[in-house]
Amino acid sequence: MRPHPDYEILKQLFPHIRNYQRLAEAHGINDIFQDNGGKLLQVLLILNLEVLPGREGNDARDAQGNEYELKSVNINLTKSFSTHHHMNPTIIAKYRQVDWIFAIYKGIEIQSIYRLTPDNMEYFYSKWERKWHGDGGKDINNPKIPLRYVQEHGTLLYSVET
Repeated sequence: MRPHPDYEILKQLFPHIRNYQRLAEAHGINDIFQDNGGKLLQVLLILNLEVLPGREGNDARDAQGNEYELKSVNINLTKSFSTHHHMNPTIIAKYRQVDWIFAIYKGIEIQSIYRLTPDNMEYFYSKWERKWHGDGGKDINNPKIPLRYVQEHGTLLYSVET
């Protein structure tokens, strides 16, 4: 098999991708191509946050020690944010302790970043708890947070338009 003609372009770009990966590693992100690593790095740098290691706790921390849950969406693909694959009262209790940061992208281009407080998010926490108890304690698979809700109730932290 012979490589596609565009392989030469990829070879020219790859040193820059390696630099991006090194920058990401310096900020605790092991792979820019997994789990939105490249987008996560961009949000961390824009907001001056540091990544928290591991997959079970919150996602990031600021210089004052405040922790955050980070979410991103590509609005070319969907208009809602994913949450957690096993939403239950334990996860909700953890979420009630922190602000959420929502990054909105068109493809790979960041558009804006919003912050929602636990009070802003309480509508969802209460709804999810009612559903969990109403379904006999069955975990909820990845309930969504609509983009519009984030834009209407969140505080705009960053926008490409400002």
